[in-house]
Amino acid sequence: MYIQYIERERIQHLLIKGFAALWFGTVGWTLVIVTIGLVEWRVWEVSDLSVITSGLAWVGIWRVCFYSHAPILSDNQIMFCQRIRLSESFTPPEIVAAQVLMLVALTLGLAGNASVVYGLRNVYFGLNKSKPIRLAFSSGGVLLILTGASALVPVCWNLNSVVNNQTISFPAEFRMPSAPVNQSIGPGIIVGIFASILLVFSGMVFLSYRAPVFMPSLEIKPVTSALLAAFSL
Repeated sequence: MYIQYIERERIQHLLIKGFAALWFGTVGWTLVIVTIGLVEWRVWEVSDLSVITSGLAWVGIWRVCFYSHAPILSDNQIMFCQRIRLSESFTPPEIVAAQVLMLVALTLGLAGNASVVYGLRNVYFGLNKSKPIRLAFSSGGVLLILTGASALVPVCWNLNSVVNNQTISFPAEFRMPSAPVNQSIGPGIIVGIFASILLVFSGMVFLSYRAPVFMPSLEIKPVTSALLAAFSL
């Protein structure tokens, strides 16, 4: 009975830690989606204000955008944007890698979070088969770490391009200069780095899972109270 009580307490602790790690993984995966959608990966400062009237242009992995007062916008446009396609010859390798790897990260993150949710469900309802639980947490942890790595590689590659002030030979229809006066890091890179850290941390937590000796069924009320107490600190 004493051993079962210890194991019960351990399972409650595992659930609290697991739900916290799942929260980190879910937030990290959500931030990957935000990173994919942000156009402000690289901020170009330009000297010619005749077209780019704000003096700033945003280079993302899918689009290039800037505000302009020049007669190049249609009536329903608030900024001028052009798409960056994977097949275009001017697209630099760091943006090609970002377009591919960020979508890979999106898929891996969804699978990883689904796997750990399945594992936590089995622990919560006290299912006695520990092997599927270990497999769910291990595979989910690996997938979450791979998600973080898949997002971090293109983010760091573009960060390196900003630091070295590397240019992009945009076509004439983009209305972009041949080179910026200066480049700075945009929110897309910052959010991407933060998302990668959360995902890797979450994956490492699930990889550290050790199965209890017993898997007693847990009542909902004590577990819920423990979770509320943990997250209210």
